[in-house]
Amino acid sequence: MFFGLTIEKLLLIGVIAAFLIGPERLPRYAEALARFTSRARDFLKGAKTRVQDEMGSEFDEVDWRKLDPRQYDPRRIIREALLDDPPTTTVRAAGVAATVTPTSAPGERFDPASGERPPYDDEAT
Repeated sequence: MFFGLTIEKLLLIGVIAAFLIGPERLPRYAEALARFTSRARDFLKGAKTRVQDEMGSEFDEVDWRKLDPRQYDPRRIIREALLDDPPTTTVRAAGVAATVTPTSAPGERFDPASGERPPYDDEAT
Protein backbone atom coordinates (compact mmCIF):
# COMPACT_ATOMS: atom_id res chain seq x y z
CA MET A 1 0.00 0.00 0.00
CA PHE A 2 1.14 3.51 -0.77
CA PHE A 3 -0.14 5.96 1.87
CA GLY A 4 -3.28 3.90 2.32
CA LEU A 5 -4.07 3.74 -1.42
CA THR A 6 -4.62 0.40 -3.06
CA ILE A 7 -3.73 -0.47 -6.63
CA GLU A 8 -7.37 -0.20 -7.67
CA LYS A 9 -7.61 3.36 -6.35
CA LEU A 10 -4.37 4.35 -8.07
CA LEU A 11 -5.62 2.91 -11.38
CA LEU A 12 -8.90 4.79 -11.02
CA ILE A 13 -7.03 8.04 -10.36
CA GLY A 14 -4.83 7.34 -13.42
CA VAL A 15 -7.84 6.75 -15.68
CA ILE A 16 -9.56 9.92 -14.47
CA ALA A 17 -6.32 11.89 -14.96
CA ALA A 18 -5.98 10.48 -18.52
CA PHE A 19 -9.48 11.70 -19.37
CA LEU A 20 -8.93 15.12 -17.82
CA ILE A 21 -5.47 15.70 -19.31
CA GLY A 22 -6.26 14.30 -22.72
CA PRO A 23 -4.25 12.06 -25.05
CA GLU A 24 -2.15 14.92 -26.46
CA ARG A 25 -0.68 16.07 -23.14
CA LEU A 26 -0.65 12.70 -21.34
CA PRO A 27 2.86 11.60 -22.48
CA ARG A 28 4.34 14.91 -21.38
CA TYR A 29 2.70 14.66 -17.94
CA ALA A 30 3.74 11.01 -17.57
CA GLU A 31 7.34 11.96 -18.34
CA ALA A 32 7.20 14.79 -15.79
CA LEU A 33 5.80 12.40 -13.19
CA ALA A 34 8.60 9.90 -13.91
CA ARG A 35 11.24 12.66 -13.53
CA PHE A 36 9.68 13.82 -10.27
CA THR A 37 9.61 10.26 -8.93
CA SER A 38 13.24 9.73 -9.90
CA ARG A 39 14.33 13.00 -8.25
CA ALA A 40 12.36 12.22 -5.10
CA ARG A 41 13.97 8.75 -4.89
CA ASP A 42 17.45 10.25 -5.38
CA PHE A 43 16.75 12.90 -2.73
CA LEU A 44 15.60 10.28 -0.22
CA LYS A 45 18.64 8.10 -0.89
CA GLY A 46 20.90 11.12 -0.40
CA ALA A 47 19.12 12.05 2.83
CA LYS A 48 19.49 8.50 4.14
CA THR A 49 23.19 8.53 3.24
CA ARG A 50 23.69 11.88 5.03
CA VAL A 51 21.93 10.60 8.15
CA GLN A 52 24.05 7.42 8.11
CA ASP A 53 27.22 9.49 7.74
CA GLU A 54 26.28 11.81 10.59
CA MET A 55 25.09 9.10 12.99
CA GLY A 56 27.86 6.67 12.16
CA SER A 57 27.52 3.13 13.44
CA GLU A 58 24.60 4.10 15.70
CA PHE A 59 22.31 4.31 12.64
CA ASP A 60 22.32 0.54 12.20
CA GLU A 61 21.63 -0.03 15.90
CA VAL A 62 18.42 2.05 15.97
CA ASP A 63 15.20 0.05 16.04
CA TRP A 64 13.11 2.20 13.70
CA ARG A 65 9.92 0.27 14.45
CA LYS A 66 10.02 1.56 18.04
CA LEU A 67 9.93 5.14 16.72
CA ASP A 68 6.84 4.57 14.57
CA PRO A 69 4.16 6.97 15.90
CA ARG A 70 1.37 4.61 14.85
CA GLN A 71 2.31 2.21 17.63
CA TYR A 72 1.53 4.69 20.42
CA ASP A 73 -1.86 4.28 22.04
CA PRO A 74 -2.91 7.38 24.00
CA ARG A 75 -4.94 5.24 26.40
CA ARG A 76 -1.86 3.17 27.27
CA ILE A 77 0.30 6.26 27.74
CA ILE A 78 -2.26 7.82 30.11
CA ARG A 79 -2.69 4.53 32.00
CA GLU A 80 1.09 4.23 32.49
CA ALA A 81 1.31 7.88 33.58
CA LEU A 82 -1.41 7.35 36.17
CA LEU A 83 0.35 4.27 37.55
CA ASP A 84 3.61 6.20 38.12
CA ASP A 85 4.61 7.49 41.54
CA PRO A 86 2.00 9.79 43.07
CA PRO A 87 2.71 13.49 42.71
CA THR A 88 3.72 15.70 45.61
CA THR A 89 0.74 16.31 47.88
CA THR A 90 -0.24 19.68 49.29
CA VAL A 91 -1.43 20.06 52.90
CA ARG A 92 -3.17 23.15 54.25
CA ALA A 93 -2.04 24.04 57.77
CA ALA A 94 -3.18 27.24 59.49
CA GLY A 95 -4.08 28.80 56.13
CA VAL A 96 -0.56 28.28 54.70
CA ALA A 97 0.05 25.79 51.93
CA ALA A 98 2.75 23.30 52.85
CA THR A 99 4.33 20.59 50.76
CA VAL A 100 5.05 17.04 51.79
CA THR A 101 7.92 15.80 49.68
CA PRO A 102 8.37 12.13 48.77
CA THR A 103 11.74 12.20 50.60
CA SER A 104 10.15 13.29 53.90
CA ALA A 105 8.88 10.79 56.41
CA PRO A 106 5.21 9.83 56.16
CA GLY A 107 3.10 12.25 58.14
CA GLU A 108 5.86 14.89 58.35
CA ARG A 109 4.40 18.34 57.67
CA PHE A 110 5.56 21.91 57.45
CA ASP A 111 4.91 23.85 60.65
CA PRO A 112 4.61 27.60 59.96
CA ALA A 113 5.10 28.37 63.67
CA SER A 114 8.64 26.95 63.64
CA GLY A 115 9.81 29.54 61.09
CA GLU A 116 11.25 26.81 58.89
CA ARG A 117 10.81 27.21 55.15
CA PRO A 118 9.07 24.44 53.26
CA PRO A 119 11.15 22.28 50.88
CA TYR A 120 11.67 23.83 47.44
CA ASP A 121 11.64 21.75 44.28
CA ASP A 122 13.77 23.31 41.50
CA GLU A 123 12.32 21.03 38.82
CA ALA A 124 8.69 21.89 39.59
CA THR A 125 8.95 25.55 38.69
